[in-house]
Amino acid sequence: MTKVLITGAAGAVGSALLQELAQSSYEVVATDLRPPATLPEGIRFVALDVRASDPDEVIGRERPDVVLHLASIVSPTTRDFAYSVDVTGSRNVLSACLRHGVRRLVTTSSGAAYGYHADNPVPLVETDRLRGNPEFAYSDHKRQVEEMLAETRNTVPALEQVVLRVGTVLGAGLENQITALFHKPRLLALTGCESPFVFIWTQDLARILHRAIDAGPAGIFNVAGDGVLGVSDLAKALHKPVLRLPPWLLKAALAIAHPLKLSRYGPAQVRFLQFRPVLDNTALKTTFGYVPELTSAEVFDLWRKAAGL
Repeated sequence: MTKVLITGAAGAVGSALLQELAQSSYEVVATDLRPPATLPEGIRFVALDVRASDPDEVIGRERPDVVLHLASIVSPTTRDFAYSVDVTGSRNVLSACLRHGVRRLVTTSSGAAYGYHADNPVPLVETDRLRGNPEFAYSDHKRQVEEMLAETRNTVPALEQVVLRVGTVLGAGLENQITALFHKPRLLALTGCESPFVFIWTQDLARILHRAIDAGPAGIFNVAGDGVLGVSDLAKALHKPVLRLPPWLLKAALAIAHPLKLSRYGPAQVRFLQFRPVLDNTALKTTFGYVPELTSAEVFDLWRKAAGL
């Protein structure tokens, strides 16, 4: 029986994955700082803090065949804390996998690892450069983790790796700093820019992670539903107006508002709207062998209705 260990199992994606694996033939060990709200029968929980020595101790004791590393910081916090989870935590998990003979490591990276740049190809494919912006902790940390994983693929090819560069995850009831933008009375946009979004349904991502355990091939795959939604599309679906500002004006406003704690966003965040990565999911559908059930538009519609918008 294949033994699977999951980090970050109490998060939204981890919880969806546990439900997906509840009826599987795997022996599943769910780990996180605290137990998931719902732990399916037959799945064990073990407390694990990726920032410390826990990964080595727990992985050494459990001896899993496959580790699914989902633990990451997506909500705003201090840069040092985010680094300790995203980068140091990933290094600890990777080292433990190497030390204790794990066969396959599945890691959720992000489309943010490509960075937010004016010259990004549209859409981005898996062979395009990773240029996660230093000014965005999440983007920068995902790039650093991927560089770590790439080095290990060269030095220790025996450890199979599946790296999933995930778009914006949405599902019924899921709320985060991106969905907070959709709850506002009007959507903010930049003049001459549609700020394209690609979405993936939580259930689709859970099934992709399930397949990545052993049915799917090793490799790097963009993860997104078909299609792209710009600000105009989102505003139409939400029946909300769009406030369009020149990039220079928004930067100036945030430069004043952020130091006064009137906005959590600084002027650097303008790039987040201006140059959003658009992910090509061809390799996911062909090489990996999974076609997302919901398109980006269908995922957003599902989330919108559940949110009462």
